This record gives sequence, structure tokens and C-alpha cells, in this order.
Amino acid sequence: MTKIIQSFQHGKVSKAAVVLVNLGTPEAPTAKAVRPFLREFLSDTRVVEIPKLIWWCLLNAIIVPFRSKKTAAKYAAIWTSEGSPLKVHTQKQATLLRSYLGETGHEVDVVLAMRYGQPALPDVLEKLQKNGCDRVVVLPAYPQYSGTTTAAIYDAVFSYYKKVRNVPELRFIKHYHDHPAYIQALKNTLLTHWNQRQRSGHLIMSFHGVPKRTLLLGDPYHCECQKTARLLAQSLSLNESEYSVTFQSRFGKAQWLQPYTLPTVQALAKKGVERVDIICPGFISDCLETLEEINIELRREFMMAGGVEFNYIPCLNEDPLWLRGLAEITQAHLNAWPTSSEALHEKQKQAAISIVLAKKLGAEQ
Repeated sequence: MTKIIQSFQHGKVSKAAVVLVNLGTPEAPTAKAVRPFLREFLSDTRVVEIPKLIWWCLLNAIIVPFRSKKTAAKYAAIWTSEGSPLKVHTQKQATLLRSYLGETGHEVDVVLAMRYGQPALPDVLEKLQKNGCDRVVVLPAYPQYSGTTTAAIYDAVFSYYKKVRNVPELRFIKHYHDHPAYIQALKNTLLTHWNQRQRSGHLIMSFHGVPKRTLLLGDPYHCECQKTARLLAQSLSLNESEYSVTFQSRFGKAQWLQPYTLPTVQALAKKGVERVDIICPGFISDCLETLEEINIELRREFMMAGGVEFNYIPCLNEDPLWLRGLAEITQAHLNAWPTSSEALHEKQKQAAISIVLAKKLGAEQ
């Protein structure tokens, strides 16, 4: 393994940074760009737990060659003039988060990284290392923890720092599925929508699905999704008949977490529920799974099943209440670090003294 070499600087002032990490996106809505992204994403053993040799053959001989064009068409349906919605929203969140943290007295850099695709998480960590950053908070864009998502970020972080001699102080935000600021932001999003449009007959809270075996093996994701939904419903004074918790994005033939979003929505339409509202609390940024799978595909299926009105409520994205909440979540992991202007000034004074003492000691030897 090649080690990353970086000279040690005596008396250096400590720098802190927050790395906001999302799943990732292809660089363009084309089959050529989608192929390497799919291959990287689906090669992660955290994402697909199938024996490597069998999965390698399936992935490279069937899935990537035949799925890339179809997936590219889905991305093309949601692509914007700024680029991929997921990347655009997450970059804006990182920029705004830095500003909100600054309002709380924390002068730290906030940078965007992707677990798959660009900007690659290892490249971002290396850049921070070269810039002298020795305190890093890793902030996954996943409110609910799962071994398939959050743990995959941890893997990439640990793998990078295995090559680094002087490893920075690290903090990981594991989850915030039940944080009051997160629940309040979701509540506010729904209330704003209902104030603008009449509330529908049923609310769907759709989370990204994972294979059921992950739950049986001890993954807390299912429980955390349920808790998010329960807290949100309680904050809105909803009874159990007024909302459903479902799971989307099923892939393959294995059993995944249920109930599935598509058949649930179809069943509602066939029972005479003409209007539904749907929100995706597991995503803090709109992306392929919300804008295409839900707002386009699921909308079409609901209408074909007899539905009349389908209301998709966008993700939190750059909502000011949410970004202040995210700053509150992050701040709890920064409080013990000297990141205020006063603390940094004091650290600079101490660093200058250390350099003088080091030079003096060197001269005496």
C-alpha cells in the first residue's frame, strides 16, 4: 500500500472541516457516464452482499451493459441546467451550512464529497490533509443509519487514512433520524405544502428500501425509519389511518423491507383514495429516487390505477429551517474544538510561541 507522505510542520494552527457526504451521481445523463458510476456503486460489498465472483460476472456481463442506457434516460428526465439535482442541492447545502455554522461562531470549512463518483471522498480528504486540516467531522447525508449507506462512507474514510501517517482527529455523525430539528423541518415542509394546497386523503412516507436480510442481521435502518415516521406523524397529530410508511427502489428478486411503495399506492387508488401526498424523509436532497422514481414513475402508476391527484412534497434541500437544524446537529460535534475566532487567535499565538521555542531548542543542541 502506497503511503501518503506529508511533512510535519511544528506549531501549525489546527484547522477543522466538515465533510458533507452524499451517495453520488454520474457526471452526465449518458450511458457512457453512467457505466463507471454504476460499476463503482454496485461493486461495493456494503451495497450488494452477494459472493464476489458471482456478482462480478453478473455486474459486468449483464447489469452494467444493459442497465446503463435505461438509467441514463432516467437521469436525463430530471437533469437540470446546473447539472445533477443531487449534486446541485448537496453543494448548496454545504455552502449554506458553512454560513449557518459561522453564525454560531464556528469558523470551519464545509466541503462536499461523494461516496461514488465525483468529487470522490478520498480526493476530498487528501485535499484537506494537504491544506493542514487535522480535525474532520464526517456528516453523511443520510438521516437514518444503514450498513449499506453510512457504513460505506466509514469504509472509504478508514481506507483512505490507512495510507496516512498523521491521521487527523475524526468525528462521525452516525444518524439524526430522531433529532428534533430534523423532525421539525419535515413537519414545516408538510405544513407549508398543506397551507398552499388542500391536504389529501392520505400521506405516504416513502423511504429507500434495503433487503430484508439486513434487518435480520442487525441493521437498525428499518427501526430508525419507523421512528422518523412515528415522530413526524405525532408532530402533525396524524392517526395511523391517515398515513403509511413504505419502502421504494427494490432491486432484484430477494425480499426487501415492506410494504413496498408502488403496490401500496396502487391499492389506495383502487380503494377509492383519489388524492395522495407523498414525502421521502430518508433523502435530504432531491435526486433520481425522488424526482424520477417517485414524482414521475409512481405518479404515472397512481393515475393509471384510478388516482386523481398526486402531490409530491420536495426534499428539505436548501430550506433555511433545515439548514439551521443541520448546523445545530453539526455544532454538537464541533463544540469541544477551538473553531471560534477568539480560540483560533489564541491558537495562532500559541503556535508562534511554539515555533520560537522549537528554533531555540534546535539552536542549543
